[in-house]
Amino acid sequence: MIINMNVVVDIPLREGHQAYASSPVRFLRRRCRRFEGTSEATSINPVDWKIQKGILRPLFLPRKFPHIPCTDVAGEVVEVGPQVKDFKVGDKVIAKLGHDYGGGLAEYAVASESLTAIRPAEVSAAEAAALPIAGLTARDALTEIAGVKLDGSGQQKNILVTAASGGVGHYAVQLAKLGNTHVTATCGARNIEFVKGLGADEVLDYKTPEGAALKSPSGKKYDAVIHCTTGIPWSTFSPNLTESGKVIDLTPSASSLWTFAVKKITFSKKQLVPFFVTIKREGLEHMVQLVKDGKIKTVIDSRFPLSKAEDAWAKSIDGHATGKIIVET
Repeated sequence: MIINMNVVVDIPLREGHQAYASSPVRFLRRRCRRFEGTSEATSINPVDWKIQKGILRPLFLPRKFPHIPCTDVAGEVVEVGPQVKDFKVGDKVIAKLGHDYGGGLAEYAVASESLTAIRPAEVSAAEAAALPIAGLTARDALTEIAGVKLDGSGQQKNILVTAASGGVGHYAVQLAKLGNTHVTATCGARNIEFVKGLGADEVLDYKTPEGAALKSPSGKKYDAVIHCTTGIPWSTFSPNLTESGKVIDLTPSASSLWTFAVKKITFSKKQLVPFFVTIKREGLEHMVQLVKDGKIKTVIDSRFPLSKAEDAWAKSIDGHATGKIIVET
């Protein structure tokens, strides 16, 4: 399946390498379960510029240079491989491309049938393009690790969401509230009312002593923490957790991986869990449906035309976006 996108940006990578969009990618004949399409929108995630900076080279990302960045796209199918069964030319879709080759900021993108879902007319391309990594990271961390049932049928839990105004955080707050939870959230002072508007029961300014200590204003202990930022030590989390509370670390570092190992080998009931999302079509379909039904919303911090994609990239690196950053054709 091929998703059409105009040539957009020349982003410096490490020492002589570049990430850029050039001619259409034509893998369709060799990858018969894939298809090609035009792109209407793509979103930028932190993992995209971490690849650019070379942080993920130990994981062999990117696979080769030049590298076309970004993976979360929404657009229209223009060509399908011979074994594609569920999509046809003209379908509006949302897709997750692979990090190994990327392809989001390009004239055409080749998507896998298994990582693509139909986008209903009620959901805009920009709203949909924001969902794959950020939305599914929030959903799966809550459901798979924290044990939250999004239909509200489960036992009520106390959840802390750090960096709750960001791309993953703003979805995590909304999804947690669908699941019959009490949500405490942290963010900067300028976003407190925004995060309350997402449904958070308590909001802490992370720059205040109370916010830095992560203490619930109502004195609650957390069953799980959806940890969307960095720089908070385990010693800060631990006194705020229930006896078997979990910190689900969405940006694990070497120190957090060490904490994870120590907690495992010492059989600690309190756990730090590094989390890496696995994208599946079912998840894309579910998230799009939630947006269509008005149960959650995508908050867009800013939109950039393709000609200004480098500005969108810089804004993502800056790290203070409220919601998602979108590049549109």
